[in-house]
Amino acid sequence: MKPAEVILVNAGTGNLHSVRNALEKCGCRPIDTSDAETVRRGGRIVLPGVGAFARFMAGLRQFDLIDALQEAVCRGDPLLGICVGMQAFFEFSEEMGFHDGLGYLAGSVIRFPNRAGLKVPHTGWNQLHRNHESALFNGLKDGSFAYFNHSYYCAASDTADILAMTDYGINFSSMVQHKNIYGVQFHPEKSQKVGLKILENFLSL
Repeated sequence: MKPAEVILVNAGTGNLHSVRNALEKCGCRPIDTSDAETVRRGGRIVLPGVGAFARFMAGLRQFDLIDALQEAVCRGDPLLGICVGMQAFFEFSEEMGFHDGLGYLAGSVIRFPNRAGLKVPHTGWNQLHRNHESALFNGLKDGSFAYFNHSYYCAASDTADILAMTDYGINFSSMVQHKNIYGVQFHPEKSQKVGLKILENFLSL
């Protein structure tokens, strides 16, 4: 059987090699692209992001990907944002100034507060505590561990959009969903069996 295709959006801000490899392990064929017309073609879409929020958004604009992603979302295509890709779903980020996001979800992206004994960035393994049920959790236990590396977190305004919370001095949104839009703050490609299972679940939608 021919592997299912998934569109892997490249905003030009990071190496997608690890994400591509993880998707291939899940039995799909990633199409690594910065081409807006390929995104408009539709299907399952993965939007990974690393680095600064503003640079990531600038990359989406440079390749005319914002309108293409909007069309896919409105059409109902499953869209998964990873790390900064998830952060981009929100209205704005406070990272190095005030920067508009895609506005798919209500809320903002803000820096972790300075807390004694807690380093920023939040780096390493931490737990996912379910807030709502979702197909992304199929085959996973509540409290499963995933691998994080971020200094800014998503503060979702609507609790109905929060799939999972994680505690790092504060409880923050580590997984989100709004209709066909899904997001994970952690790196599934670095989260071993848990990360691969979440990717497999997304690919099964």
